Amino acid sequence: MPKISVEIPQELLDDLDGHVGDDGKFVNRSDAIRASVRKTLDILDEIDDRHDRLESDERRES
Repeated sequence: MPKISVEIPQELLDDLDGHVGDDGKFVNRSDAIRASVRKTLDILDEIDDRHDRLESDERRES
């Protein structure tokens, strides 16, 4: 899996860290960020689909 580097404001990182660890929803920061990226891309695909901006082979089964 490729690695990337991002810069985010400390406040956002602190909020992210609140969801990571033994008491959090995610095992580590990477898992939390991957889940967030997936969710954001799914939402963007749904918006594009509603506005007929997806190629026909990219449309998801409803």
